[in-house]
Amino acid sequence: MASRLKWSLAALGLAALLQPAFAEPPRAVLELFTSQGCSSCPPADAILADLARRPEIVALSFPVSYWDYLGWKDTLAQKAFTLRQKAYAHARSDRQVFTPQMIVNGKKSCVGSDRVQVDKAIRYASNGHTPLPVDVDLKEEGGTLTVSVAETDRTVQRVAEIWVLPILREQTVPIGHGENQGKTITYINVVRGLTKVGEWTGGQGSFQVSLDTARSGGDGYVVLLQTSEADRPGTILGAAKSPGL
Repeated sequence: MASRLKWSLAALGLAALLQPAFAEPPRAVLELFTSQGCSSCPPADAILADLARRPEIVALSFPVSYWDYLGWKDTLAQKAFTLRQKAYAHARSDRQVFTPQMIVNGKKSCVGSDRVQVDKAIRYASNGHTPLPVDVDLKEEGGTLTVSVAETDRTVQRVAEIWVLPILREQTVPIGHGENQGKTITYINVVRGLTKVGEWTGGQGSFQVSLDTARSGGDGYVVLLQTSEADRPGTILGAAKSPGL
C-alpha cells in the first residue's frame, strides 16, 4: 500500500511538472516599435532583450515599415504594427511617432534606447512595483487556449478587449542595406499578429481561442486585456504570457 501511495504521489508530481509553467502576473507590458532600417534602434532592441529576462515584464517587439524606403525592407514588419503605433499617438493626442519608441502599459511613451527613460516609464506606469490591476490566467488543453479574467475592484475601468498576440521568441537578421548595413541583429519576442478574441465588461470572464491561432507565425503568445476608445488602444489592464517568454 505504501509503495502504491508513493507511486501515485510521484505520478501526480510528474503530471504537475509536465503542465506549462505560466509566469506570475506582470507589472509592466513594454511595446518597442523598432525597425531594421533605423540606425538608432539596435541599442533599444538590446534593452528590450535584457528586460525580457525579467519574469514580471512582458516585452514585445513591434517592427514597423515606414523606414523601408531608406534602402532596406524590414523582414519582420507589418502594416498593422505601424497603424498601432500611430493609433497610440492619436490616443495620447501628441501624434509622436518615431523609432525606437517604447510604450509602457499602453499609456506612457519614451525613447526606447534610453534605459533611464525606460526604467522611469516602468516605475510611472506600474506605480513602482504594483502588478497590472486585473489578473489574467491561461490554460492550455486539447488544442485550446482558455483565457480567464478575474473579478476585481482594483480598477474603475470595466470595459476592455482581449487580444492574443503570436510571438516569435527570437529571430536573427543579417541586414544587407540601409542604415544598419552589415549588422546582424537578434530580435526578441517579435509580434507576428494581433487577434481580438472577445470583450470584457467586468466580473469574471472566460474566453477561448485555438492554440494554432494563438501561436500562428510564432512559437509562443501573449494575451493583453486592453481598453480601447474609437478603435485606439488604451491602458493595458492585464496581461499574461506563454511559458518561455
